Amino acid sequence: MKHSIQILGTGCPKCQKLTNVVKDVVDQNQIDATIEKVEDIAEIMKFNVMMTPALVVDGNVVLKGRVPSNEEVLATLQ
Repeated sequence: MKHSIQILGTGCPKCQKLTNVVKDVVDQNQIDATIEKVEDIAEIMKFNVMMTPALVVDGNVVLKGRVPSNEEVLATLQ
């Protein structure tokens, strides 16, 4: 099953780190996924997220306000 992953954030260092963690996990584990970076505040607000970075998997907000470990991202995607 192909995952739809969205990373919500305005481009701050934590948002960039989350993007890198997600890309690394997807690449290293050959996970079938599309990754989209959402930086528009209006789009981020549609997810009712007040703290970034946030991680959205298949339309569900699974994490917000922090950068998870690679292992945590992998567990979320499996």
